[in-house]
Amino acid sequence: MTAYALAQVHSVEFGPDIVEYLERIDATLEPFDGRFLVHCGTSETVEGAGPQGGSIVIEFPNYERARAWWDSPAYRQILPLRTRHMAADIVLVEGVPSGYRGADALAH
Repeated sequence: MTAYALAQVHSVEFGPDIVEYLERIDATLEPFDGRFLVHCGTSETVEGAGPQGGSIVIEFPNYERARAWWDSPAYRQILPLRTRHMAADIVLVEGVPSGYRGADALAH
């Protein structure tokens, strides 16, 4: 089942470290078939406070691959480039099967 890495960005200090992180992150995603679906594009908060710096969504084929990417040596190597300059809440979450409907949650 598809899984996602979701980031709600609060602030970013752009500089050489963030540039290097952005230049290198795609190579860390490739072995796990990860791909960006959302990367701080235009957004509108329609309820609640919303993120101040934007949203990021990365798709993976399954939760295991998402978790393996997060724990991978390649990603761990570039992680400090981001964490020193970005405040964000990041979660890994499993998606739902094709055809899922909201009422399906009542079965659990």
